[in-house]
Amino acid sequence: MSRLPAAPSEFSRREFLAGVAAGGALIMRHPFSALAATNQAHLRIMETTDIHVNLLPYDYYADKANDTMGLSRTASLIDAVRKEATNSMLIDNGDLLQGSPMGDYVAYEQGMKDGDLHPVMKGMNLLGYECSTLGNHEFNYGLSFLDKVLAGANFPFVCANLIRGTTLATNPRDDKLYLKPYVIFDKKIKDGSGAEQPIRIGVIGFVPPQIMVWDLKNLEGNVQTRDIVEAARAWVPQMREEGADIVIALSHSGIDIKQGDKMENASFFVAGVEGIDAVFTGHQHLVFPGKKDFQSLQGVDTEKGTLQGKPAVMGGFWGSHMGLIDLLLERDGSKWRVVSATSEARPIYERVDNKNKAKVGDDKRIIAALEQDHQATLAYVRRPVGKTSAPLYSYFALVADDPSVQIVNQAQSWYLKDILKSTEWKDVPLLSAAAPFKAGGRNGADYYTDVPVGDIAIKNVADLYLYPNTVRAVEITGAEVKEWLEMSAGIFNHIDPGKPDQPLINTDFPSYNFDVIDGVTYRIDLSQPPKYDAKGGIANAGSNRIVDLKFDGKAIDPAAKFVVATNNYRAGGGGNFPDINASKIIYEAPDTNRDVIVRYVVSQGTINPSADGNWSFTPLPGTSVVFETGPKAKDFIAEVKSLKIEPAGDGEAGFAKYRITL
Repeated sequence: MSRLPAAPSEFSRREFLAGVAAGGALIMRHPFSALAATNQAHLRIMETTDIHVNLLPYDYYADKANDTMGLSRTASLIDAVRKEATNSMLIDNGDLLQGSPMGDYVAYEQGMKDGDLHPVMKGMNLLGYECSTLGNHEFNYGLSFLDKVLAGANFPFVCANLIRGTTLATNPRDDKLYLKPYVIFDKKIKDGSGAEQPIRIGVIGFVPPQIMVWDLKNLEGNVQTRDIVEAARAWVPQMREEGADIVIALSHSGIDIKQGDKMENASFFVAGVEGIDAVFTGHQHLVFPGKKDFQSLQGVDTEKGTLQGKPAVMGGFWGSHMGLIDLLLERDGSKWRVVSATSEARPIYERVDNKNKAKVGDDKRIIAALEQDHQATLAYVRRPVGKTSAPLYSYFALVADDPSVQIVNQAQSWYLKDILKSTEWKDVPLLSAAAPFKAGGRNGADYYTDVPVGDIAIKNVADLYLYPNTVRAVEITGAEVKEWLEMSAGIFNHIDPGKPDQPLINTDFPSYNFDVIDGVTYRIDLSQPPKYDAKGGIANAGSNRIVDLKFDGKAIDPAAKFVVATNNYRAGGGGNFPDINASKIIYEAPDTNRDVIVRYVVSQGTINPSADGNWSFTPLPGTSVVFETGPKAKDFIAEVKSLKIEPAGDGEAGFAKYRITL
């Protein structure tokens, strides 16, 4: 595959020692020779998570090779660890089936028939995975599609909190689960003397309960979810009763120390469940252990890689890292127990001279097995659908009205205007809400939309709108429009007037929750604190950041009715926006937002996505703020007319820093 040049074979081995007091001596463990005493054994458990159909080191949105991604690269780390270790296991933590154009091609163009083998399963079967759980994106294409994909796996999938039907049992153990809650593997492991010993390893899995909001259209009436920690507390004792020596949790759920019902990011509390020995996490697209993420959280040790003292790991996203937990096990009679553990997240690339450099090469088996899928995906994403008269980019999407968001709002309004004209809402003003998906740096300094003037292909539309959401329309009041925008404005930090170079963006607030509403004009007063926090909770009840909110040139009437075009995620309550939930939905479209954008481009022939500047910041004399964005932003500074933006030096990890004078 000529488009995927092999990287230099290089594997950085970080040597470490972990000792335990045993028999008066310190038993030292080395990850490659797996030193252990006669009654001890060394078990290495490898994790991948959030692959999102990124099986090859190729960015289909940019249509070029990319050294930061690809299961074929992670596979080289897996192979190296297997060669180092006497005893090892390979597991996955979910979000496999959606997230790249290859996933969309299989779902929408190729389709899955009974007996078909999904590209993800081709790769995973080759690598010899032993178990996986479900991520929230497994449900984006429906349950029938999911069932066909899972049928091709040579390994089990487990999930202890996904229930068939709509009824939860009084006792979680009586739930009619969609999959097995856990599996117990009867294995042989070699101890320190080289003798084989029997061991029973239990693996249990969990999915975020929020799938019932995010994929309501696919799941309503078919399945239900239970709280992750509640399910863990019910099933782990049964695993122990059935003889599991070691219990491993596959938690497609991130790390958060604020406890609540049906937590989205519950892995910290999963670690606190008695009987669980190690936790494999994911979902947040972050790295644990490490120096950057999850600092200063009580009970979270980012250096040792522990949650409440239990070993844990989060292996990045798209194959960027392989998570690794090393367990030193000791035989206690006929049972095994963990006496020492270490965690690490091994990257497939490194930053050298502000550039990404591969640390490993490809597993050629995966490259060969997926050649046909790769070529079919390339043909799919390169298909032109129209032209643009202005560039589409998202480098400044969080600080100014933006063309990549503008075109989504234009397409949504165009689509719904025709549908609503013969309904009772034909005379109700139509607005449109959209957020930038590729902005804010969540997935690296190159993760921005950048489409030049000229042809627009399917790859560009997929680049504009990453997820297979479907269009929804909600009816709300003018007062609720304001609160929707107040929630969006929570992405900005509280700015003190008169001070220079204050950080503008709250990095805990995801860019996909920064909705811009077209059809109204407004300004954001950064001298006011945010009214809502990143999770939709009231932070400052009396704050009013949204000022000069107008419709049709006049101050908006709080009691007036509006229809807002959005997606199923937001309309169903995703993001916890105030008063925005399924009860407000007046229309559920059968079409995805991406399909609507394609149709809009085709209908127009040539589009003009230039931002109309319907929102801005209120002036704050003597005040400046700084933010980070992709380094290519410098090419578009002149395009932003509503702000004075200037370079402010280099940011971290390849980002560029910019200053705004308010």
